[in-house]
Amino acid sequence: MSQEDLRELFVDELKDLYSAEKQLVAALPKMAKAANSEELKEAFQEHLEQTKGHVQRLDQIFQALGKNPRGKKCAGMEGLIKEGQDAIEEDYEGAVKDAALIGAAQRVEHYEIAAYGTAKALAEVLGETDHASTLEETLDEEKETDEKLTAISEQVNEEANTEEEDEEEATSKSRSKSRK
Repeated sequence: MSQEDLRELFVDELKDLYSAEKQLVAALPKMAKAANSEELKEAFQEHLEQTKGHVQRLDQIFQALGKNPRGKKCAGMEGLIKEGQDAIEEDYEGAVKDAALIGAAQRVEHYEIAAYGTAKALAEVLGETDHASTLEETLDEEKETDEKLTAISEQVNEEANTEEEDEEEATSKSRSKSRK
């Protein structure tokens, strides 16, 4: 593979990331609206603002490269966002809904972590140290978001489990009363 081919791959990876981030900018407000936990709503809103910054960083890289960021649709992110939409539309309620949303969001974060890691590695090999540094900054933010979602999930999953237990107990009591 020539360096020209590698540079073309780098630009292609960046276009994929650009499309992914733009799709995410549209999806995050829906996830925030569907969340029940204030902490989760805030995390989605905070990540929306971060994601807008990620788009700006990618715009700067494209400008420096003299390339157009458009022209590619990230099919991976499209599928992940579809899964997030499915989580929103499920009949889950309360903390169980939040647990489903967190799962969908973390799949997105892991995809982005992989994609930014790949783009950063290509930038390094191509000697694009400024771009590698910019991509690493975004990569670090994606990892922080994933860690934040993990921390929120610990509380949400406990609440979801408690809600389920309370619901089972109420159903059991209701059955007992109807038998009498």
